[in-house]
Amino acid sequence: MLKRSISAEWLKLHHSRIWLILIMLPILSILIGCANYYFNQGVLQNEWYSLWTQVTLFYGEFFLPILIAICCAYICRLEHMNQNWNTIMTAPISTGSIFIAKLIVVSILIFIVQVFFLLMYFFAGKFFGLSSQFPIKILGWILRGWLASVTISTIQLGLSIRIRSFATPIGLSLCAVFMGLGMYVAKLGMFFPYSLLTIGMGVLSQKGLAGDENILFLVINILFTILFSSFAIHKLKKSDVTT
Repeated sequence: MLKRSISAEWLKLHHSRIWLILIMLPILSILIGCANYYFNQGVLQNEWYSLWTQVTLFYGEFFLPILIAICCAYICRLEHMNQNWNTIMTAPISTGSIFIAKLIVVSILIFIVQVFFLLMYFFAGKFFGLSSQFPIKILGWILRGWLASVTISTIQLGLSIRIRSFATPIGLSLCAVFMGLGMYVAKLGMFFPYSLLTIGMGVLSQKGLAGDENILFLVINILFTILFSSFAIHKLKKSDVTT
């Protein structure tokens, strides 16, 4: 049943314009970051790490959370048209399968974006002639960023399922990003989902996470994902009963 739901979600994405957005926002991030790096090479002397700080500043803080919100809103768009939620909720498919299928598809899309961003970052570094060895730590930042993205996706999916407007969940995501920055500055970033992306991708600090911090990061993301997914599925079931 879950497999059928996932196939149905992928079918909606065929011939859609979401792929253009998935490509353009990472490219825009790389271009802005490379321009900043080019004009500040006299100050930015740490090669790969310096380039990373520039390309992830907009990508990790703004573009990726917005991209997650767009993906979640888009994948719920068809259900909000012509009262299609009524049709789906009366189908022999559990509400849990509906939500999890959407989450899996969004997670795969974001993973593809992360890999695409990593490849562009690598080629940008070669373009600038960075001679030092490519840091393996970057792969950890990419994976942790993806894990935090899955956590954020559970929240955004819950919002997009409940809110018919396409733009409203995206606007709420942007507000949460600024709240996340405040929580990060206050050293409480581990306890706010939208701050986890900043921490996971090493956007504002490239120190990396210690062993215990890595475990805490993983556990918190798993707990948040389970908590927000359970809440969203519960609300979806209640909506079905109310209808």
